[in-house]
Amino acid sequence: MNGLYALLAVPFLAVAVLVAVAAGIVAARRAGSRARAVSGRRIALVSGLVAGVALLVMTVVFNNVIVTLSIVAYDPARISGVRIGAFPIEDLAYAIGAAFLLPALWVLFDRSGGRDRVHGTGSTTRTQPRPEPEDPR
Repeated sequence: MNGLYALLAVPFLAVAVLVAVAAGIVAARRAGSRARAVSGRRIALVSGLVAGVALLVMTVVFNNVIVTLSIVAYDPARISGVRIGAFPIEDLAYAIGAAFLLPALWVLFDRSGGRDRVHGTGSTTRTQPRPEPEDPR
């Protein structure tokens, strides 16, 4: 039990955390006012946690299925020995990394710079009223 699979996940997790920290700094600078920044962070944190938990639950379910069906196998000499059902716990590192990385990349690649967002919720504001539908008569 040398934990090679866990060591392979460390660089991926490190990059994901660094990108998430960078995205947090960028988001705070874009927010402007302190109240708007706190509101945006709260919304981002809650939605990120909900999505992360859902991703982890689905990962646990499907990893157990694919390992149990022998679609994927792990060398027992290279895992840490801790398992969740049929798969080694270090396999969750990639889902955890994705839960950090995807929202962070979303923030970093936002071309609008947050200017057309309302309190960080992602809903855009309208500057002009919607046009009235034409009368078919």
